[in-house]
Amino acid sequence: MEIDGTPYRTIWVEEPGKSVGIIDQTKLPHRFETVTLTSMDDAAHAISEMLVRGAPLIGATAAYGMALAVNEDASDAGLAAAYKALYATRPTAVNLRWALDQMQEVLGDLPETDRAAKAWSRAAEICDDDVEISKNIGRHGLKIIEALAAGKATGEPVNILTHCNAGWLATVDWGTATAPIYMAYEKGIDVHVWVDETRPRNQGASLTAWELGRHGVKHTLIADNTGGHLMQHGLVDLCIVGTDRTTATGDVCNKIGTYLKALAAHDNDVPFYVALPSTTIDWTVSDGVREIPIEQRGGTELTRIAGRLADGSVAEVDIAPEGVAVRNDAFDVTPARLVTGLITERGTCPASEEGLRQLFEKS
Repeated sequence: MEIDGTPYRTIWVEEPGKSVGIIDQTKLPHRFETVTLTSMDDAAHAISEMLVRGAPLIGATAAYGMALAVNEDASDAGLAAAYKALYATRPTAVNLRWALDQMQEVLGDLPETDRAAKAWSRAAEICDDDVEISKNIGRHGLKIIEALAAGKATGEPVNILTHCNAGWLATVDWGTATAPIYMAYEKGIDVHVWVDETRPRNQGASLTAWELGRHGVKHTLIADNTGGHLMQHGLVDLCIVGTDRTTATGDVCNKIGTYLKALAAHDNDVPFYVALPSTTIDWTVSDGVREIPIEQRGGTELTRIAGRLADGSVAEVDIAPEGVAVRNDAFDVTPARLVTGLITERGTCPASEEGLRQLFEKS
């Protein structure tokens, strides 16, 4: 996608076989900075400290982390240690495990001398595949937006509400929830996006609003608690969100607050879609509420906030009483019964095991 007219991916090879570049998303929206990863430890740090985030991008970064690890130690013990270290960085997004398994599968039977070249080529394939998956999600989701646009009076936009960041910053390119939006925009459809601020970490305000603005898509930032109110007044035509893990039965685990948006959408007859690559489907889990591990993050994400001062500098400030007890659940689970449909790279299906199996019968 574009940043002020310049195309970017979120991760790229800087020096072939030696280093990878990423956008440091912790610096957005106030500064655009890139970081070079030259070791497995660099990749693990980027994932755990959320320089990169979003399930597909986490998987892509982990794949390159394995490639960087092979540069350092191509032995079986080295592979096992790298897998363990990278897997421990984030517990909820299933793409992390999927990408590591992909790398382990292609490298395990190779001689040590052949592993480095294969690791770098497989990581690149994972990234390219993710771009194509996002494009196909966009094409299938576009049909939903086109149908809504056809029923609009002249001059009325299609109003779409999203939550957190399931944009191109969460993938290698295009995004999941935003891919249909970008394609509608590029096709000339009048789309407008309601952007939840998405506390904590404000990933809607700092990331989704930033990328939509840089690409030229109309959007309005709203407080997290505004979505239901807008739905009551007919100002939301469609909700599209992403997911970090989807169960075999269609439950979706996404950024905390997604469940509340789904409840409001259900109560107001607003279609609620989840856009996901098949790599986020966890076929081993059937009950998302009880079986998906929910990441508990540090309390400072709630008690402190960063902002740009009048002189252009960026500072963090406390917004809660010193010493206050904090619970910071990073994700929640939306039951399949509240999901209108799942938008995947193979098409749109009901949020159910039967629906998913019809699209992914060989999985």
